[in-house]
Amino acid sequence: MIKIDAATGLVVSHTSAPRKRMFEDLETAAKAMREQDERKESIFRQSVDAERNKAELLEKKFAEAVRKAKDAPEGKPLRDFDLD
Repeated sequence: MIKIDAATGLVVSHTSAPRKRMFEDLETAAKAMREQDERKESIFRQSVDAERNKAELLEKKFAEAVRKAKDAPEGKPLRDFDLD
């Protein structure tokens, strides 16, 4: 609710709308907190697993790059400028 002075057009006072309750009772709020904690733990476990797999994936990529480097012919790489 806003009260405005008719003569000056300025806001005299205001009251904000009442806040809506997120939870009806304490039990519902506690259940929501437990669910949120479980979700956080699940996300953390997934990130740890991804980090473990990341190290293995990088090792495989490195081994593949070393193998390709050994199989590549020796010498200078051919540039477009050298072809003219």
